[in-house]
Amino acid sequence: MSAQSAFAHRLKRYYGWYSVTFVLFVVGLAVGEHFGLSQRMIGHVFLFVTIAIYAGIGVMSRTSDVSEYYVAGRRVPAFFNGMATAADWMSAASFIGLAGTLYFSGFEGLAFVTGWTGGFVLVALLLAPYLRKFGQYTIPDFLGARYQGNLARLVGLAATVLASFVYLVAQIYGVGLITSRFVSVEFEIGLFVGLAGILVCSFLGGMRAVTWTQVAQYVILIIAYLVPVVILSYKLTGIPIPQAVYGTVLQQISEREEQLFDAPAELEVRAMFGARAQAYAEKIEGLPDSLETERRAMIERLNLLRADDASAREIAFSERSLRDLPHTPAEAQVQWEKARLDALERARPPPRHAAAHPGRTPAESNIARNNFLALMFVLMVGTAALPHILMRYYTTPGVQDARKSVAWSMFFIFLLYVTAPAYAVFAKWEVYHNLVGSSLDILPDWVASWGKVGMVHIDDLNTDGILQLAELTLNTDVIVLATPEIAGLPYVVSGLVAAGGLAAALSTADGLLLTISNALSHDLYYKVINPAASTHRRLLISKSQLLIVAVVAAWVASLRPDNILFMVGLAFSIGASAFFPALVLGIFWKRANRAGAVAGMVVGLAVTLFYVVQTHSFFGGSMSEAWFHINSISAGVFGVPLGFVTIIIVSLLTRPPPQEIQDLVDYVRYPQLPASGSRPH
Repeated sequence: MSAQSAFAHRLKRYYGWYSVTFVLFVVGLAVGEHFGLSQRMIGHVFLFVTIAIYAGIGVMSRTSDVSEYYVAGRRVPAFFNGMATAADWMSAASFIGLAGTLYFSGFEGLAFVTGWTGGFVLVALLLAPYLRKFGQYTIPDFLGARYQGNLARLVGLAATVLASFVYLVAQIYGVGLITSRFVSVEFEIGLFVGLAGILVCSFLGGMRAVTWTQVAQYVILIIAYLVPVVILSYKLTGIPIPQAVYGTVLQQISEREEQLFDAPAELEVRAMFGARAQAYAEKIEGLPDSLETERRAMIERLNLLRADDASAREIAFSERSLRDLPHTPAEAQVQWEKARLDALERARPPPRHAAAHPGRTPAESNIARNNFLALMFVLMVGTAALPHILMRYYTTPGVQDARKSVAWSMFFIFLLYVTAPAYAVFAKWEVYHNLVGSSLDILPDWVASWGKVGMVHIDDLNTDGILQLAELTLNTDVIVLATPEIAGLPYVVSGLVAAGGLAAALSTADGLLLTISNALSHDLYYKVINPAASTHRRLLISKSQLLIVAVVAAWVASLRPDNILFMVGLAFSIGASAFFPALVLGIFWKRANRAGAVAGMVVGLAVTLFYVVQTHSFFGGSMSEAWFHINSISAGVFGVPLGFVTIIIVSLLTRPPPQEIQDLVDYVRYPQLPASGSRPH
């Protein structure tokens, strides 16, 4: 048995025992709950035990070797690299947000499933084996070597930091969300508790520690994802195979939609939301006078309440409303427009779950279909271009292992993605059948508990004391986290799901932090600023950058930016437009040169960012400025083709790369080509 085979055998034995121990740990907590262990204690145990596991692996994997720190010594077996890649990939967006998106969007949400899965086909065919053959440590490394120098490297570095940072903020936000809910601490405190777990793993051992931690995290997250939906499947259908039987439940949802959407009370509430949207439109049109009129009316009402000795609750509500009123006409414009769009959305019936590309007119259906295809395209090429994923294929022993690693990655990701549609369907069945139509006086406890963290909101607009579907607002990210409580499952299942969501967020955050810090220390400091830097100094710079980036990302996440899935989609658009054309043409077209690559990356990235700023409300944009009605999350659909066209045109108009660069392309492309004399140094 070779040393590599013996190493893989030991790993299988270690992680086999680890998996069995974790299952017994969960069973033990379930028994403890049966005998009176409190929910608070269960939440604390799940959180701190799992973080302690990850921290322990990080401490045991600490290293000061450059190769170990950057690429785990290039000895990670394909099976385990596939598992680590799956954990690195299945972020808070996949674990927390995907089922929620499928819950609200139905068929349209499948763009995420097909796009993300299809992206790994592109990774296997176009990038992973060739980047592994090239070697080195980072994606800017390849760009710098292929496109002759530091200009392409620095553009790649900037895009790496930008895409990874946006993605990282989404993960840390997910960490804060989970810890604040299940440990009952402030969001900001929970956020920094999770951050400590991230730093212990990545700070001490770099890619080596992150790899083995991610394998452990994958075991937890996949168990946590499958257990609730398997129980729900058995509860609703009698068969514990959700992927095979959720279609029967979907049929019941379709029947329930027919009853709900046309019910008189639902129609009444939707009409009232339509009137609210019109009122906001009139206030916006009347600015700035309408803002001053509303401020005077609220002050008069507050004075009347005080004069009439109203209840402290009424006075406090009135004071809060006055305090939250926009201070300037510009603020009012943004705030009221957002409220108008929200009311307008709630005035419409939600899309039917099984309807493909829904729309009230053929034109709307065409727009929905075009957005579906655009999103699927961006997610596919974004998957194939995200630096933190591509870096994982530098860690395998060879090119063949890189190919096998992609196959294992797809298998481990498939286990979650094939289950997400069932999760959405079962959660929707519970809400439509057991929550909608209930009296507001007897709502289940989960509504109040998730309402406290702003994830659930009820607005009894018609004041009938009965919850209508249009009066219920659920955050996309709450579906997976709250499903065990929605279905009335034991709290230990909720704690397990929280641990899984935390594992998903931490695993991706580890990989992203390492990608950013390695790029700054290796590509900026070592390759550009100080090529003579010692190994010790390079690692010191990497760790210091890691700490700085982590703190800044945590601060941004504490501002509670947009929902997780949009932020992740934005990262994919950035990665796709900046990297995919330059990487693919760099591998498969010898004529691509430095001027073309730099121009292509800059143009693709600039067009993508311009479109996001112009169309997304977070930046003050409006979808009225959208090109071909494409949503801002799919901005990369414009940047990627422009990147390809720009690289080709500029490369053809300028001098071809020298022979040594063309030899590098041959070396990377052809497996049997000897390294000697063929690869430039």
